[in-house]
Order: sequence, then structure tokens, then C-alpha cells
Amino acid sequence: METEKKVQSWAPNLPKVRLTTAILVFLMGSGSNTFTVDEALISQGFGYFQFLVLAYAGMGWISEAAEMMLLSFVGPSVQVQWNLSSHEESLITSVVFVGMLFGVYSWGIVSDNYGRRVGFLFTAIVTSGAGLLSSFAPNYISLLILRFVVGVGLGGGPVLASWFLEFVPAPNRGTWMVIFQAFWTIGTILEASLAWAVMPKLGWRWLLAFSSIPSFLLLLFYHMVPESPRYLCMKGRISEAMHIFEKMARTNRAALPPGVLISDKRTELDENSHPTESSHLITAQDKKTVVVDEVEPKTFDITSFTKLLSPELIKSTLLLWMTFFGNAFSYYGIVLLTSELSGGNSKCTAEPLLEHSVGSSLYKNVFISSFAEVPGLLLSATIVDRFGRKLSMSALLFISCAFLLPLVVEQNEAITTALLFGARVCISGSFAIIYVYAPEIYPTSLRTTGVGTASSVGRIGGMLCPLVAVALVHGCHQMIALLLFELVLFLSGMAVIFFPLETSGKGLADSVRSMK
Repeated sequence: METEKKVQSWAPNLPKVRLTTAILVFLMGSGSNTFTVDEALISQGFGYFQFLVLAYAGMGWISEAAEMMLLSFVGPSVQVQWNLSSHEESLITSVVFVGMLFGVYSWGIVSDNYGRRVGFLFTAIVTSGAGLLSSFAPNYISLLILRFVVGVGLGGGPVLASWFLEFVPAPNRGTWMVIFQAFWTIGTILEASLAWAVMPKLGWRWLLAFSSIPSFLLLLFYHMVPESPRYLCMKGRISEAMHIFEKMARTNRAALPPGVLISDKRTELDENSHPTESSHLITAQDKKTVVVDEVEPKTFDITSFTKLLSPELIKSTLLLWMTFFGNAFSYYGIVLLTSELSGGNSKCTAEPLLEHSVGSSLYKNVFISSFAEVPGLLLSATIVDRFGRKLSMSALLFISCAFLLPLVVEQNEAITTALLFGARVCISGSFAIIYVYAPEIYPTSLRTTGVGTASSVGRIGGMLCPLVAVALVHGCHQMIALLLFELVLFLSGMAVIFFPLETSGKGLADSVRSMK
């Protein structure tokens, strides 16, 4: 009470909503013990509370993987049942990617302005609802519309990744984020197993219905999910963040650091070097000056995107876009090349890419090929914290490039299979690490917007890959196709080298200024 009176005497016009923040700043300036979000997380370690957060976020990742993987099975069946052309079948996949382009950016802005929980609540509602309704689609046009809406919902995947990241302590953050990425592989394996069991007997409609279940599970357990304490601190809602940390401490049976929770080592204006109308200066008797931030108003505009291209972030943002594009282009390309260059299918053909029969071999091949990503995840989890994000990612990209180089000329089936397997191990490991690194280079106020925008650039790479690279293989231009993959992988590796930040073992920033 005495502290509150002192603060009010120095700043009598201080709005009531900011009084608590001002008191915390006073305590910090007067020598009282304080601790940051990162210090609180380190004191807790990765305990039972974090395992529950991982399980929830992982369910969302399984849901996204399942909705993406089922495209491999539903398209051919719908083509046969409704007598579609190969172009019409390919649109069933393309509209999902187009929807994701809208979703990743939109949900990023929503979660940065209104909270992580709000972001993935609406993504789960959209994905589960449109996914289930897809199974009742009466015709081709309605199916396209509903799959587009599913894509919009799937665009919220980076929100869950950022939310989970903000609960993980810095020392082993890389390893746990790679473990989180493993849920994608689990989702692909489960979806392939489900398709193998359901499609031959019940058909594609039942597969669509069953595949929406993980999204409904997100809604079922939503009431138990906490908001990110880092996001709350960034918005000035310190007491709510402290309540979550106290619950975390009870669950993990660990003690929090003594003192007062603060957002950063110092409270500062967000990205401004001078006070504005939204800031106040509190001058203490000992001549110390402390700047207090006003809680930022909730806005929904283009400002978040323009901040990604600010002088402080433009280099990281452009290099991240380039790396996401290269990883996605190469990842989906290597997956497609596995079927194009192995098993005696490497000869030139004028047949459309997607005209194929639906049989048990399709489910079997997808099921087995999904396991090729497991070594990549294990490798990336082993090296990401030990050698750092940049070195680990660039090394995997260059090694993947080396694996593909011999395929510029035609090889026998055994060598081709081995080289493609090695390339997929490395590119899947690199893809996992980029999803670790991307949220770390952005401050809390821009994290999901930055990751979502970069992910949308990656989706463009995934869309262009079959249209450009794999089409060259069918046009008897295998050498040109492989050289294109080599160029993309090499440039992506070089982009990683030029990243200005190495984030391994470092705390997450709440604002652009605190990154300096």
C-alpha cells in the first residue's frame, strides 16, 4: 500500500489499468528481487505441466498432418467416383494450400493481438467443422469449397508451435521443439494406417470424417489450456501470468525464483527510443528514471506485417522466407521423387502426374516412406542444442544436396533408393529445425505473425514443386530437375549461414528493442 501511494504521488494521472505495472517497475528500480519469464521457466524445467502442454500442441500437429496426408488417398478415389480429370483432382489438393496461405497470416495476426488461445480456438473450430462437413459434400464444387476452408483452419498450425515454444525453458528448447515436430510424423503414420483400414471397406467419406477427430479433441480439452505467460507479460497482464506460473510450480513441484515477475530485464517502450503519449516517466527521488509501457491496444491491421520488414528484422525475415521456401520445395520434391525415380518408374512418360489407381500398394508405400523421417528427427534432436540452430540446419541442407548430386545422372534402383532415403533424412531434419529457429528470432509481439508469414512462403514452395521440378522428370529432363533441387538446397544452406542470430540457449525476446 505504501509503494502504491508513492507511485501515485509521482504520477497522479497514471491510469488505473497501468498502476500495477508501475508498481512492479518501481520495485525493480528500488533494488527488490525480480525475475523474468525465462528465469521462471528455467526454475521449473520441463516438468509435468510442460508435458501436458506438449500433448495438447502435439494433438494439433497430428490433426494438421492427418488433414494434409489424406489428400494422397482422397483425390484418386474421388476422381474415380466422380469421373474427374487429373486437373480437377489436383485442385482438391491445391485449394487446401491456397486456404493455408490465407490462414497462416490471418491466424498469426489474431494470436499476436488477441492471444494464443483465441488463435488456436478458432483454427480448431474451422478445421474440425469444415473437415467433418467435407465428408458430406454432395458434389465436386462443394468439396473444393470445404477443403479450402479446411486449409484456412490448418494455417493456424504455427500458432500452436509458438504457444508451446513459450512454455519451454531455453537450455533445452531446441530438443523439445524437435520432439514436438515428431508429432507430424506420428500424424502421417496414423493417417496412412487409418486409410489402409478404412478406405477399402468404407470409402473416402469415412476417412474424412475420422480424420477430423483430432481437431474435435482440441475443442474438447480447450477449457483446460492456459494462455502463454510470455504473451500475458508482453501485454502487461502480469498478475495473470504469475497465476499461471504458480499453477505450473504446483504441478511440477518446483519453486519459482523469489521476487517480482517482470516482462524483461528492464521495462521499455516497444520499439520506440523516445516517449510518446502512451508512455509516462516516473522520476524517483534518487534521480532514477523508469519508463513504463502502457498495455498495447488490440489492433488488427497491416502494422504487424510491416514490422517484420523493419530495419531491425528485415534481414532475418527475408532470409527466413528464403529458407522456408527452399525447405518446403526440396522436402515435397524429394517425397515426390521417391515415387518418380525408384521402383522402375524413372522412365519418361507423358502420363499426367496424378492419374493412378487406388490400391493397397499406395497405402503401404506411404506408410513405409513416412518412417524415413524418424532418423531425421532423431538426428536433428541430437544436434540442434549441441551445435546450434545455424550450423545444424546448414549442415543438413548441404548434406542433402550432396545426396541428390549423383542422381543428376540415372542410377540403378538400389543406389537411387539409398540416396533419396539419405536426402529425405536430412531435409526432414532441416525442416524440423527451421520450425525451432523461426519462432526464436521474433519477439513475442510478432512471433506468430512472423512464423505464419514465413510458413505461407513455404507453402508456395510446396505448391510450385510438383508443377515445376517433378514435371521436368516426366518431360525427360531429369538432369535439369535435379540441378534445380541442387540449386535450391545450396541457396537455402547459404541463407542459413547469413542469419544474423544464433538463438541456441538464449531467452526469447518480448520486443524488438530487447533483441539488441
